[in-house]
Amino acid sequence: MALPSVMVLPLLIVVAAGLYYIYNEVMHFMSKSLVRNKVVVITDAVSGVGTECAHLFHEGGARLILCGTSWDKLESLYNYLTDDADPRETFAPKLVILDFSDMDSMEDVVAEVVECYGCVDVLICNSSMKLKSPVQSVSLEQDRNVMDINYFGPSTLAKGVLPTMISRRSGHIVLINSIQGRLAVPFRSSYAASKHAAQAFFDCLRAEVEEYGIVVSTISHTFINASDSPLVEGPAPKPNTLAAFITRQLTHGVSPSVLANEIMQTVNRKRKEVMLAHPIPRVALYLRFLLPSFLFAVLAAGVKDSDLDE
Repeated sequence: MALPSVMVLPLLIVVAAGLYYIYNEVMHFMSKSLVRNKVVVITDAVSGVGTECAHLFHEGGARLILCGTSWDKLESLYNYLTDDADPRETFAPKLVILDFSDMDSMEDVVAEVVECYGCVDVLICNSSMKLKSPVQSVSLEQDRNVMDINYFGPSTLAKGVLPTMISRRSGHIVLINSIQGRLAVPFRSSYAASKHAAQAFFDCLRAEVEEYGIVVSTISHTFINASDSPLVEGPAPKPNTLAAFITRQLTHGVSPSVLANEIMQTVNRKRKEVMLAHPIPRVALYLRFLLPSFLFAVLAAGVKDSDLDE
């Protein structure tokens, strides 16, 4: 007996949804199996994104080296990962104190990281420092601190683990950057400058190490939400129209769990560049290259209106 024509479309939707679910489950399973036994270094592992990343890679059987500035927080993360873990399926993480604001210690830190397992398969540079302030209010010391944490730290660590990757002719370096590595927003001059510098460094590095079988990936996202809970809607915006709307969209974040899953997929699929952004930031990025004068005028109007509001 033939199905009524009115039932064909709903049935196709159900079948497509089922196939999509099965595909996601298979990819999720494969993503964990692909990192088994890999030596994975995660910087700022005690942050929201770092913790989510550590959980995913630990579940997948990776040999984790977790880096952070606080030993107490690292130990708490260690306990969180190992308390209910199956020792036959997972490895106990190794902990390393790493503070990018102390560049004098980087040589010793790099040596300690490499000595943990003798090599590094995946380096995830997750550390970041944000600063929001008018240019004239930012001191040179603050500029340097932001550059150390967002640029000099990750680039120095990448250089440190590179010799072991080159000798083994394999490895993967992942930079968790920001969309502001490509598009600057007012009042974030130091942050945007450091992210632009990091983007350029890792773009150059990608081309230089490809012949050794080393993959370099950059993930550009909007700001990271402090939690996975839905954002609470604030009061209605003041009448500055387009500029306020674009600025809100550029600073609208992604959740740590979503970003962590994207990092896992990037490592497994060896993608070289990923952008996690809503349509408006993407449009603004295109405007930056196609109609820069228009975008500059919109952002400048937003600055003037914010001054009036204050």
